[in-house]
Amino acid sequence: MYRALTRDIEVVVEPFYLEEQSDPEDDRYVWGYRIVISNNSGVAVRLINRYWNITDQNGQVDEVTGPGVVGEQPRLRPGDTYEYSSGCPLDTPSGLMFGHYQMETDEGELFDVDIPAFSLDSPGLLRVLN
Repeated sequence: MYRALTRDIEVVVEPFYLEEQSDPEDDRYVWGYRIVISNNSGVAVRLINRYWNITDQNGQVDEVTGPGVVGEQPRLRPGDTYEYSSGCPLDTPSGLMFGHYQMETDEGELFDVDIPAFSLDSPGLLRVLN
């Protein structure tokens, strides 16, 4: 699992390979990921927008932005958590994702909350470290 903490808002990511949706012979590799957002701050926040940077093992970058997550813009009061799952296909057997959520307080203050960088690695992938 991967974690990031910004202004007492924690984002935890757990990626997993979706073998049944992947087809390596056709250069299709699919991962799912589960995200838990915990508001440990003293103020309520709403998740307004998301930004993702998705980089495959060849360095090809795909940037994704949009309102909310999975069709929702959840409001988290102090102590609340919000959980969702989504997925990401790649043309290569590995990659990297990171990003941020734009949050808004009830007073209208906007700020970004980091999504930790996490790796997408196919099972059995041989890694060589230089």
